[in-house]
Amino acid sequence: LSLLVCRLKSSISFLTRPDRPNLAYHKLKGRNPGIVFLPGLNSNMNGQKATALEDFCNSLGHAFVRFDYTGCGSSDGKFEECTIGKWRKDVLSILDGLTDGPQILVGSSLGGWLMLHAAIARPDKVSALVGVAVAADHLVTAFKKLPIEVQNEIEEKGEWKFPTKHNEEGYYSLTYDFIREAENHCVLNSPLPITCPIRLIHGMKDGDVPWQISMQVADRVLSKDVDVILRKSGQHRMSEKEDTKLLVNTVDDLIDKLATLA
Repeated sequence: LSLLVCRLKSSISFLTRPDRPNLAYHKLKGRNPGIVFLPGLNSNMNGQKATALEDFCNSLGHAFVRFDYTGCGSSDGKFEECTIGKWRKDVLSILDGLTDGPQILVGSSLGGWLMLHAAIARPDKVSALVGVAVAADHLVTAFKKLPIEVQNEIEEKGEWKFPTKHNEEGYYSLTYDFIREAENHCVLNSPLPITCPIRLIHGMKDGDVPWQISMQVADRVLSKDVDVILRKSGQHRMSEKEDTKLLVNTVDDLIDKLATLA
């Protein structure tokens, strides 16, 4: 099945929340388990992995949701004012407001960190997890590896220019407060009360998020049904044709698995 179908510019919907910025999303109705895609840092719901999964769910008749975090993509809010805690609440808003029944969460990079939080907060709803280059705790860990004088300088300036190859500036601007707040959401320091099936895909040529993080996640979760899939030549984005195929097949297998468990 070719995924190169011309996509009409799909209309964006908004999840309105009384006390928080509105979240842009796109939803396919269909059967359960539904699939929810969580993008990475400074990414949005129009990436290749999200749209490939949408095509796949469409062909199978499964429900699917992709969305933008507060301050990202088409959602309301300012990126500069965002925190891991706010984005975590975004994920829970999407799960509570747009999905019914069991869901498979697919989290890319930062989305992989957030999906772990969602699985802990909504154990009855989250029935499986697929991580792609999971970046659990990564921003905090990277910050703490900096020389102490650099950390102090960032604290004084209030800004960290976090290096990246994924935009023209060559960095993402994060506030010192963002890092401080993120420390409250670190998950790798203790066992994680997650018992659903988990698949963690990671490229060994990932220059952004070390593949060892996926191993740490596998080690920390209580679930016994955990596979780590390492691609020797995989990069961070994991959006080569073969990478996308692996992702779709992994989700497909989990759908089958959940059907037999049900």
